[in-house]
Amino acid sequence: MPTTTTPAAVAKAPVRVVRRDGAVSAFDATKVSVAMTKAFLAVEGDGAVASSRLHPLVEELTGQVEAALLKHVRPDVALHVEQIQDQVELVLMRGGHHAVARAYVLYREERAKVRAATASAPAPTIRVTHPDGQVTPLDWDRVAAVVAEACAGLTDVSADTVLAETRRNLYDGITVDELATAQIMAARTLVETEPDYSFASARLLLDKLRREALSHVAGEPVEATGEQMSYVDYFPAYVELGVSVDRLDPELRTFDLPRLAAAIRPERDLAFDFLGMQTLYDRYFLHDDGVRYELPQAFFMRVAMGLALREDDREARAIEFYGLLSSFDFMCSTPTLFNSGTTRPQLSSCFLTTVDDDLDAIFRGYRNNALLAKYSGGLGNDWTPVRGMGAHIKGTNGQSQGVVPFLKIANDTAVAVNQGGKRKGAACAYLETWHVDVEEFLELRKNTGDDRRRTHDMNTANWVPDEFLRRVEADAEWTLFSPDETPDLHELYGTAFAQRYRAYEEAADRGEIRVHRRVRAVDLWRRMLTVLFETGHPWITFKDPCNVRSPQQHAGVVHSSNLCTEITLNTSADEVAVCNLGSINLANHVTPTGLDRDRLARTTRTAVRMLDNVIDINFYTIPEARRSNLRHRPVGLGLMGFADSLFVQRIPYASSEAVEFADLSMELISFHALDASADLAAERGSYESFEGSLWSRGVLPIDSIALLADARGGALDMDTSSTLDWSSVRDKARRGMRNSNVMAIAPTATISNICGVGQSIEPLYRNLFVKANMSGDFTVLNRHLVADLKARGLWDAAMVSDLKYFDGALTAVDRVPAELKALYATAFELSSDWLVEAASRRQKWIDQAQSLNLYLAAPSGRALDELYRLAWRKGLKTTYYLRSASATHVEKSTLRGTDGKLTGVTLPPAAAPAARPAASSPSPAPVPELVLPAEGAACSITDPDCEACQ
Repeated sequence: MPTTTTPAAVAKAPVRVVRRDGAVSAFDATKVSVAMTKAFLAVEGDGAVASSRLHPLVEELTGQVEAALLKHVRPDVALHVEQIQDQVELVLMRGGHHAVARAYVLYREERAKVRAATASAPAPTIRVTHPDGQVTPLDWDRVAAVVAEACAGLTDVSADTVLAETRRNLYDGITVDELATAQIMAARTLVETEPDYSFASARLLLDKLRREALSHVAGEPVEATGEQMSYVDYFPAYVELGVSVDRLDPELRTFDLPRLAAAIRPERDLAFDFLGMQTLYDRYFLHDDGVRYELPQAFFMRVAMGLALREDDREARAIEFYGLLSSFDFMCSTPTLFNSGTTRPQLSSCFLTTVDDDLDAIFRGYRNNALLAKYSGGLGNDWTPVRGMGAHIKGTNGQSQGVVPFLKIANDTAVAVNQGGKRKGAACAYLETWHVDVEEFLELRKNTGDDRRRTHDMNTANWVPDEFLRRVEADAEWTLFSPDETPDLHELYGTAFAQRYRAYEEAADRGEIRVHRRVRAVDLWRRMLTVLFETGHPWITFKDPCNVRSPQQHAGVVHSSNLCTEITLNTSADEVAVCNLGSINLANHVTPTGLDRDRLARTTRTAVRMLDNVIDINFYTIPEARRSNLRHRPVGLGLMGFADSLFVQRIPYASSEAVEFADLSMELISFHALDASADLAAERGSYESFEGSLWSRGVLPIDSIALLADARGGALDMDTSSTLDWSSVRDKARRGMRNSNVMAIAPTATISNICGVGQSIEPLYRNLFVKANMSGDFTVLNRHLVADLKARGLWDAAMVSDLKYFDGALTAVDRVPAELKALYATAFELSSDWLVEAASRRQKWIDQAQSLNLYLAAPSGRALDELYRLAWRKGLKTTYYLRSASATHVEKSTLRGTDGKLTGVTLPPAAAPAARPAASSPSPAPVPELVLPAEGAACSITDPDCEACQ
């Protein structure tokens, strides 16, 4: 039985409850207890009274209901009695009391029908309290008009249903904000029955935003429906206000504002779903002391203007950039969206640093982390140079405590500097596998042991050289060193690293190395995989492919990746690598018959120009970042909506067709991105360190595969086919490139929410789930699936219930056709081999890397070993989170759809994953006797989500 949650553990402030008659009273948990007792009696009969378990059981369940209701309660919003009943229903289901819950549901439905039959407009006694204290009668006609406008043009969405749900949340004296929230929540609770209610919710939130923004810009109360709204009038006044409150760059005032206002497409305000609009409202739109004055299309135009500041024809380019953003064809990363066009335009997403082995450098590293994180940057720190435990300290003639105590401080810095209060600070520490502290590094995220040597909030990643994995496959020994005695290992890779490493081993055998330790490579590999399963960290990333295929290997060494493992740029003591990110929405560039190649080409070329502009406009918080970015000019163009693209084309993710599509789509993006960068070089000049790069030698990403194959002695299983004639791009690249690096696939966790598509290259996570982020909890329903089920007459309340019960998966739902089960298979129903194969096909076209999550429905030592060695053999540069279904706890909304962050039940295991792709070469023998612990935290987050990069 779950642990009882007492009222003392939840909110103590009085909570208001709105009854169905509009009256307001204080929340009373005893009424919940009485209702539950009656429900049990209705099912179990009078004999239940004599049961010694009933009273403590009801008390326990009541505590759970109370905790769920009050956990996130806001003092300015009252609960409705229906919300309380929703929680009762959910708690009964989670507790396994299905018969009682079913009776409770049926009773509620019957009562709802009776109320619906007698429903009428609110009585005239309902009055609204305005911010200035004025009280006026509720204008129900306006409420009805706003709801009707929000529902217009949406399939299977009823304004009457939303209005009826709104009525239940009204009471005399309701505030203006509560009235707006009541309408939004009324539509939001219906999302799980029809996904288009998410668009209605977004439009109702937009009405609230319009009132807030227009009133603030005008300096007096203004209400306007969508038809009444005029961006032509609002936009110039918005810019003037933004400049006057020192938020917008005064240079924006010098644009031809009427021309830009005329180019705004107000109908694109209707393209947002609720998750996208709420995310923008909470975290992106500009505000003045919490009062928002930026509307969606002004937001996109402001970002576009900021990126066009140094263009020759600023207005034309701003309109071009605006078109790409507002159509969701392409989206800049979060820092760019936050800060473009503002007085502090820190537009870059990722920063990579190397921390040198002295106190000045270490504490300078902390300072740099804080300054870089302040304006919304994700951090990747290379800590390999810091000497290991037991190493000699010349200045004090003492012994080092190793790298771990310094990592603890880096962890706490990331917590303290939380990206301007807009999202959590985020950093990842990298350490090479030969570092003598690597075994303690593996333990950093564990919940046991000395907490002073733990980093609970910072990500960690292994930087693994090929030589280590060769030792694993040969079941050979591996030697750990302290970098103060083997400093050049940090700067070497490929064959040169292997040769020097073996020389150091020989020196250690001769007694010439003071600090070293020898372990069995297989044992260390086992430990890496076991801890990865237990804690989700450290991630596995591969040093040699990142360097051997790097276009910039003539100018330095890639010592780590970034926070989200997609950026592979050189770092040193005097250069902090910076990457500027954005992602193409692939779903907007496909039709049922395939890719729209012309549209994709146009989007790609404009996107590269926008990303290149970031570098010159950017506000740099430290000189090392400015110097590096201006010298090398790297950008990272990625993609999102890959799974949606497959749905449109009717291609299952676990199929050779999906792998081929991954290959073709990335080839086209790569072709046009590299061509665009070369054209920019002809227009603006090549980046400073171009000479000597792989580009200058005519070596493109597809060509650099041969370099990696040679370094591995042919032990590489990567496809090298192509469909385009690359000779023209190769010739252009030899003459000049504007950017040292051009492509990287980031997680797109937040910007994909804005665009309403699936994250990055991710498979479908769930067909129905509750997504939790800093803006709250949101019901997410796969609208592609719903459309297919409707077409077959299968979408009904029973199907919603089945999706919830089976954790958003279709495998166990008998009446769903097999072709839909294959098309909408969720991440844990797929073999991750398909993800690796598709990623390998993309990697041949990408000069940087990919944020690749891997999923295991039934993790085991053998499965982990095979999966990560497959990723290595397939030439991947990095991997990201490992997600394990066995450790997943489902967050669900109730059967009626009230959103809320709720702890779910453990559901029956999913069916076996879809078949793996055919292997092109035999797999090596797995690591033997790797037994994972019974419990792991490899997938401790319900919705895989990293918000630091995008």
